[in-house]
Amino acid sequence: MSLHDDAVLVLKEYEGRADQAELRRTYLDHLSTHGEDGMWKACTAGHVTASALVVDPSRGRVLLTLHKKLRMWLQMGGHCEPADTSLAVAALREATEESGVPGLTLLPGGPVRLDQHPIPGPCTQHLDVQYAAMAPADAVEAISDESLDLRWFAYDEVADVADESVVRLVEATRARL
Repeated sequence: MSLHDDAVLVLKEYEGRADQAELRRTYLDHLSTHGEDGMWKACTAGHVTASALVVDPSRGRVLLTLHKKLRMWLQMGGHCEPADTSLAVAALREATEESGVPGLTLLPGGPVRLDQHPIPGPCTQHLDVQYAAMAPADAVEAISDESLDLRWFAYDEVADVADESVVRLVEATRARL
């Protein structure tokens, strides 16, 4: 199965909040219109990305990265790569690379949320499929080249440092936990 086919299947099976039904349709329309190209960074009309919120539920906290280019506190994530066999694999790869935490596991049940957001050109938008990744009890983070900083935040601190998309992701993840 191609990454594109996996993305279509994941989105068709996505049972997120009712208010995301139209957004889900936007993603599926994008993939129908752009085919395989809709998965890759080169698609200037936008492309599907995969991310994962790293969570330590035993301590009531999440790990966020201060993104080097955007200078915003965000979950780990980014572009799909040719070696990725699924959106889940891409999200877990991105979370592991950007957090430096080995042994992450995705929260069962597929994506937690979808988030469409504009990005600086030449591409116009990311169609982000958002997962949650559980950190092992002894997790120690390590800053990657894509990050200015990594920091654990208590659930109730996220709204003070991150935008609404990250806050909504934390809320949806906590509801799934």
